Amino acid sequence: MPDARATDEPFLEHRRLLFATAYRMLGSVADAEDVLQDTWLSWSKTDRSDVGNARAYLVRTVTNLCLNRLTSARATRETYVGPWLPEPLLTTPDVAEEAEMAESVSMAMLVVLETLGPVERAVFVLREVFGYSHAEIAEVLGKSEQSVRQTAHRARSHVQARRPRYEADGAERERATRLFLEAASGGDLNGMMALLAPDVTCWSDGGGKVTAARRPLHGADAVARWVLGVLAKPDYAAMTVTPTVINGELGLLFGMDGATIGTLSYEVSSDGLLHDLRFQVNPDKLGGVQQAGALEN
Repeated sequence: MPDARATDEPFLEHRRLLFATAYRMLGSVADAEDVLQDTWLSWSKTDRSDVGNARAYLVRTVTNLCLNRLTSARATRETYVGPWLPEPLLTTPDVAEEAEMAESVSMAMLVVLETLGPVERAVFVLREVFGYSHAEIAEVLGKSEQSVRQTAHRARSHVQARRPRYEADGAERERATRLFLEAASGGDLNGMMALLAPDVTCWSDGGGKVTAARRPLHGADAVARWVLGVLAKPDYAAMTVTPTVINGELGLLFGMDGATIGTLSYEVSSDGLLHDLRFQVNPDKLGGVQQAGALEN
């Protein structure tokens, strides 16, 4: 992006907010960065004397660009090879410590947001995550306030009905992560099965670029055998596995020869069992774990 002085350049001042908005709306680090690039280009051509509120103008621009991408993305994902998962993002400790913000960027929440229509997703993100009023959202979207209220209610009900609710605290999550690593490194099938919830589901997103399960796996036995089988392959003998905060929650980062080759995100219930394992191994979707993300609440 062109250089600008942070002291008087509103785009740079609000960049973290703009990226946070775009990422939650798109579930893609690369697409979010593209939207910010397009937003900058639009902003650089704008007569600033016509802009009363730079923050509102920039958020409106980002939102509308995201809506365009969400509409076209639906057709693209119909031909996607295997399960489609959002792009993971390394998050800073302050985001991870904010429970509400961590949930809004969690992999589980991003998956739920994928089930919303583009406008519903925009309204939900602006209202529930960033606290915009219905009137402000109406101005952003060019809709009536009443229409936005109805959309917000519908989107909130949809998300609440599908949002997974697990009560594990940070210590329990750390314990589950440690036990998973111990079972995985030792090829311990019984230990792995004991750690997985009976109804666990595992998704693996390779996007047709690398080997991955083409369909979700269900049940502790099937998931445990698949995970241990993959990790036992000679190709992965030198792979490193590092506990890392991913999307606001403790997860695992897989590396090989100094490069990131995948991530694992999962839900942990209060009884210490793992649910909803999501492996992201598509190399095109790992840009957000090469450097720490910055999400503003």
